[in-house]
Amino acid sequence: MSRIRFSARSIDNAGTATTACAVLPLHAGAGLSGSARELDEACGGGISDALKLGDFSAKAGESLLLPGGGGARRILLLGCGEADKFDRAAARKLCDKAIQKVRATQAADALVYINQVKLKSQDLPVTLAYLAREFTAASYRYTATVSKPRPAGKLRRVVVAVPGSLPLRLAGRALAQGSAAGHGVNVAKDLANLPGNVCTPNYLAREARKFGRGNDKVSVQVLEEKKMRELGMGSLLSVSAGSREPAKLIVMQYSGGKRGEQPHVLVGKGITFDSGGISLKPGAKMDEMKFDMGGAASVFGALAAAVELKLPINIVGIVAAAENMPSGTATKPGDVVTSMSGKTIEILNTDAEGRLVLCDALTYAARYKPASIIDIATLTGACIVALGSHASGLFANKDELAEQLLAAGEEAHDRAWRLPLWDDYQSSLKSNFADMANIGGPGAGTITAACFLSRFCEDYNWAHLDIAGSAWDGAPKGATGRPVGLLTQYLVDRAGKTL
Repeated sequence: MSRIRFSARSIDNAGTATTACAVLPLHAGAGLSGSARELDEACGGGISDALKLGDFSAKAGESLLLPGGGGARRILLLGCGEADKFDRAAARKLCDKAIQKVRATQAADALVYINQVKLKSQDLPVTLAYLAREFTAASYRYTATVSKPRPAGKLRRVVVAVPGSLPLRLAGRALAQGSAAGHGVNVAKDLANLPGNVCTPNYLAREARKFGRGNDKVSVQVLEEKKMRELGMGSLLSVSAGSREPAKLIVMQYSGGKRGEQPHVLVGKGITFDSGGISLKPGAKMDEMKFDMGGAASVFGALAAAVELKLPINIVGIVAAAENMPSGTATKPGDVVTSMSGKTIEILNTDAEGRLVLCDALTYAARYKPASIIDIATLTGACIVALGSHASGLFANKDELAEQLLAAGEEAHDRAWRLPLWDDYQSSLKSNFADMANIGGPGAGTITAACFLSRFCEDYNWAHLDIAGSAWDGAPKGATGRPVGLLTQYLVDRAGKTL
């Protein structure tokens, strides 16, 4: 898939700047000045005429496409509303409208006059990063199993005109970060959208090896079931027991930092299809369970972004990949398994399998002595009930880590909401026949799932992101690529590359 190229420029005269589509944001009642006045003169007063006639009033969300003039073949007017009410949230809406309207044209390139909006200086780089990420993400097309895929858009290049108060170097860095994050989002979407008969644990292992080729800072290791058995990963292997597809533990190491520097570890749930096992799911919408590897997909996406940005930190991505199927060899409700940590687990529900693969992956991750470890999983339907699709559920055993992730989510507008991890909930995991059960009672299912995972992360800084509501959309059906935006921003922050 071809990438859109982004660059930042200081425009001397908008009237002579060459572009297929000049995108001109205007504030209501502000009049025409700077680039807006220059474009108006170049198109023979078309912009001022539209304002005088009332065809365009610059209200927030309004748009009008005009014939071009000067170096611009067409001019897209976008309403920003009143300047004193224009904030970061309004800037995101402006970006969304710009992306929608530009992609509806046949323009191969666009010139966006961000220098026309009234934004606080600290909000400008964040807006540029968002613009590049969303332009890139909007270019995604699923093609893998479609004989006649929808045609890709024609847009190939976006130039952003920035005000003199923003150094071009900083503007370029913001655009590069957004572009890399957008690419990571698309990597995650492509993996998660694949059907379960294509995207198997073995397929994910092959994709990981492909990712590691040609980059001397990336190394890949794939643990087969024999090795997992030797390591005592009875919990993870209990999930793949009913499937013909062998489980894989995929480890991708990016060495961008100093040798010996503690890495940040991302652990993704990679259930490539979840039938529920013996605790079979209802048939309705079971096809969506191909998305149950959304956490694994986000690990691939975040690593792709980090490698592209050449972040000066060490990162380890771990994917616990398995298929959960019912058969004569499948794990049964009531079975007791022993995890890699030595803790025993009574499996009361085989459809609570994500935590079973994650707990062994989290135990394995301890060997890297991580600075932080974040697991990402489409873990519980209860999280959808609690938060819907707007926010990912966040748990952490350290307040500082939780605050860092919440801040990264706000910065990237890929938000999370922290839920409690109180000891009061731990008692619901009691079992008469093992150290713990794999499910709690009927209430607080998202929290008790996190409590289960917390028992395997007591010795390091750990956070859990439940993305059951945010990883895919139902209409139209497809993966969202979340929370790659949040994870990329978190890693950028840890690398000291904050915009």
